[in-house]
Amino acid sequence: MRMAEDRFYQRYPCIVITAKGQPDVATRMFLSRITAELQIPVLALVDSDPYGLKILSVYMSGSKNMSYDSASLTTPDIKWLGLRPSDLNKYDLPDQCRLKMTDNDIKTGKELLNETYILKNPEWTKELQRMVKTKEKAEIQALSSFGFQYITEVYLPRKLREGDWI
Repeated sequence: MRMAEDRFYQRYPCIVITAKGQPDVATRMFLSRITAELQIPVLALVDSDPYGLKILSVYMSGSKNMSYDSASLTTPDIKWLGLRPSDLNKYDLPDQCRLKMTDNDIKTGKELLNETYILKNPEWTKELQRMVKTKEKAEIQALSSFGFQYITEVYLPRKLREGDWI
């Protein structure tokens, strides 16, 4: 992971966790526990697509399959740092790095617009509406089109400096 390779944590004290796809129970429990014990903020960096938002929601409110054990597996105050649909224009992401959403992506995005955790957060709703309207998505790796250290040298420092999370 780029953040570890660049030792991002030495310049910005943080704990970097990657789910590498859907969050597993151990990672969710660990994150919930350290957040409660250390009273630290949690900022999520996920792909700008409906599935990135679904991953974020599992950390926030748990999975539907394990709703019976959500108390020890959730991080309700998690914030969406990026990659957000508005970032695609804000950071001038090149067209070749923007992916056209599939019909299934659009369907999933529209379904997410009816989810309680989205409806509770007007800024999330606005971002998801933008994604569905533009029919564009992007992976975190798209930021490397500006250089392999862009994410740790420019994107994340700027987001953190500006408090640009929702």
